[in-house]
Parts: sequence; C-alpha cells; structure tokens
Amino acid sequence: MGKFATLAALLCAVAVMVTLVSYSVTLYRLFCQATGSLGTTQRVAAVSGPVSDKMVTVRFLTSTEPSLPWRFVPVQDKVRVQLGKDTLVFFEAENLSDQPIVGHATFNVTPEKTGKYFKKIECFCFTEERLEPHQKVEMPVDFYVDARMGTDRNTSDVTEIDLSYEFFRSLKPKGAPDLARFLAEPPDPVAGAKVFANACAECHTLDHSKVGPPLRGVFGRKAGTAPGYPYSVALAHSGVTWNAETLNKWLSGPAAYIKGAQMPMGLPDPLRRRDVIAYLKSLSQQAAR
Repeated sequence: MGKFATLAALLCAVAVMVTLVSYSVTLYRLFCQATGSLGTTQRVAAVSGPVSDKMVTVRFLTSTEPSLPWRFVPVQDKVRVQLGKDTLVFFEAENLSDQPIVGHATFNVTPEKTGKYFKKIECFCFTEERLEPHQKVEMPVDFYVDARMGTDRNTSDVTEIDLSYEFFRSLKPKGAPDLARFLAEPPDPVAGAKVFANACAECHTLDHSKVGPPLRGVFGRKAGTAPGYPYSVALAHSGVTWNAETLNKWLSGPAAYIKGAQMPMGLPDPLRRRDVIAYLKSLSQQAAR
C-alpha cells in the first residue's frame, strides 16, 4: 500500500506541475496586472481617488510584428494629463491586405515603476480583433494615472510615461470580434467631454473667450456671433449656423470649409469628432431646459 501511495503522490505532483506550466503565461500576466510589474498597467472599472495638480506627459508608441500587414498608429503622439484625471485617446488600425485578418495587442508602460499607477478603464488589449480587407478603424483607450504616483518617492520624479502597444497576428482567429464595432457605437457625449478636455480645452472654454470663443450653447448659434470675441471676417460673414453637419465639416478642416478662417487645427479623426459634437450638443440641450 505504501508503494501505491507513493506512486499516486508522484503522479499527482506531475499533474500539478503540468497544469502550472500550462497556465504559467496566464498566471504570470495576471500577476503583472495585479502588481504593475514590468510596466504592466492596471485594469479598473472606473476612476477613483483624487485629482492632483501635478501633470505628466503620456506618449504613445506603436508597432506591428512583420507577419501582420496592418498599419497601426496613435491618433495623437502624446497628451498632457493631470494625475487622477480620466483621459480618452484613440489609436488607428488599417488592414493593408486583401483578406480578413485577426490580430491581438500587447502593451506595457515605461518607466516600469509607473505600471501600478497607470489605470485602464477601456482598452482593446489582449483580445482577438478582426479587420476586414482594407478596413480602417479607430479604437479608444480610456485611462488615468493615479494621483498617488506624485507622492510616491520612487515615482515622484516621473514627468513622462510611454504607453507602448504591439499588434501580433493571432494564432486563434475563430470568433474574434470585429474592430468595426467601435464605429457602430452611437456618439457618446461623455467620451466627447474627455476628448474636449484633451484636444480642445487649451484654446476653448465653455463660458468665456480664451484663444478661441466660448462653446457652451454653440448648437443653433450663428457662426461668428458670440459676444466679445474678435472673429475673422471670413467666419463672421460665413452665414453658417452651427449644427451637427456644419460642426462636422468645420472640425474636419476649418480652413477648407470656410476660406479665410483662422482656426489652425481641427479633429481629423471621425470618432473623436462625432463624440465632441455630441458633447457640445448635450450642453446646448441642457441650456435650453
């Protein structure tokens, strides 16, 4: 009976070792996600904690493995964010081939010591993603950098964080969701508020002139008529009334839409543009109540 017991124990130990080896990659990844090791970011359901006055620049780096014929780039190279503040950014992927292809992305942040403070709310990471031939999509990443990073002596000197993604060709392509689902989602004013804070707030506020005119109540307003702002002659005499269609044209390329307009930049990417327009519309609807 002793020999049989010893043999059973050995077989059990072997089974446990095989199981651990089989799941070692998954377990290691979960460990990194839980601790922030090796620059692995954290996954959370929502923003929590205070917002700090301290700022950090987050830069976005992308690459694809050679066997994946995709173009994969950030819509913006970097953003400047407050610690603790929710931030929404976008990445663009395009299938350059004549066949549908499934890929998946891995990511990390550097310096590695910032991993435990980099919190992702929404991401396309570690999931199989399908793109049809020559299809192009934009994919959101919603994140914040925990304000506690600024008070940690080990990270209080950090002024820049690099968020890096790499897309690989999937070895398990069956059942992958289509990346076009992001384009099918309705415009989101909540997402638009985040985009406005990152892409527009340097020049615009809602209630007073800054570099640009105030934008609360812009829906239904005739272009060039907000009191106290020195509009260009071209915009003031354009005859344009702001609505979803005209704002979309304007933000696609101000100078192309209204010749002689002085606004130097727009939002060329459609996902960010439609969400910002939805946000501005929601503000006008609130003001009308």
